[in-house]
Amino acid sequence: MLYNLLFPLADDYTIFNLFRYLTFRTGGAIMTALLISFVFGPHVIRWLKSKQHRGQPIRDDGPQSHIVSKQGTPTMGGFLILLALGIATLLWADLTNQFVWAVLLVTLGFGGIGFADDYLKVSRHNTRGVPGKLKLLMEVVVALSATLWIVSVTSPEIATGLTIPFLKNVLIDLGWFYIPFGMLVMIGAGNAVNLTDGLDGLAIVPVMIAGASFGLIAYLVGNTVFSEYLQIQAVPGSGELMVFCGALIGASLGFLWFNAPPAMVFMGDTGSLAMGGALGSISVVTRHEIVLAVIGGLFVLETVSVIVQVASFKLTGKRVFRMAPLHHHYEQKGWAEPTIVIRFWIIAVILALVGLASLKLR
Repeated sequence: MLYNLLFPLADDYTIFNLFRYLTFRTGGAIMTALLISFVFGPHVIRWLKSKQHRGQPIRDDGPQSHIVSKQGTPTMGGFLILLALGIATLLWADLTNQFVWAVLLVTLGFGGIGFADDYLKVSRHNTRGVPGKLKLLMEVVVALSATLWIVSVTSPEIATGLTIPFLKNVLIDLGWFYIPFGMLVMIGAGNAVNLTDGLDGLAIVPVMIAGASFGLIAYLVGNTVFSEYLQIQAVPGSGELMVFCGALIGASLGFLWFNAPPAMVFMGDTGSLAMGGALGSISVVTRHEIVLAVIGGLFVLETVSVIVQVASFKLTGKRVFRMAPLHHHYEQKGWAEPTIVIRFWIIAVILALVGLASLKLR
């Protein structure tokens, strides 16, 4: 909004020329989202506590230590992330950019689905929220709408193309199959982050790392000079998502202030589904869907651990891991929660570096 209001005045007031620069507006989005989180965070947490007398329902089949250490902690803290992210994006992004609105659709849409799921869990005082099939159906509707929107506003020659990391000038046209593929990326990313969100601070830092990585990718892909130099597929207009990624980083940093061990609030499905959906939709816009699987490899590992555990138990009656997702396996092995969280953060950094290396190594 600030860009649309103030940049046209740059001819008369030179200072407003700053708003033409993505880096300036990205910095503004980071600081705005961070400030909103710090100012409204305590009020949101107090309000959630007043409405959730028992806090987030704790799984009976989960680690027994959680029943003691996490009982009474409110959930739905993702509302704070969405508040800061939404306001910062609307303030600093170019609101005529269709990619920004498409990514916001997925973020807020998935956040709304997560909110409904969290609300049912809290109101019923159990871990059963929105029925799985209905939840998936709602995610499909949001993801389908966003994918069709993104394809419709992308240059026709790359609208349904899939790029391959580490290979230059390779664009595989998937045709109409790209629609279900894009939906799968968004839904898979949303649920992968949701599965990872099980320990204090575990999911939010890898989300920030992935958000920062895709902010850089969006900037490079949206700039024809850099994309030609790196020999990656240019996507005109996608650079504006750097501002969204900045808002995501600022909102996540602000939330981490309250989510750091011992957590004052959990993000719940409200935050985890929204954050994962946001990353998935950005990867679709920038045509770096496969790179998301590398940068977000930690989320992939957590998801695969659940799939392997369920498949193994149904087929053989035996469990591969002591408990799934993977972070609970290490809890059961006796690792301290901070040890698990910090080591998983390190893994997320390493995977992000590998993913970013694909931009140059071709």
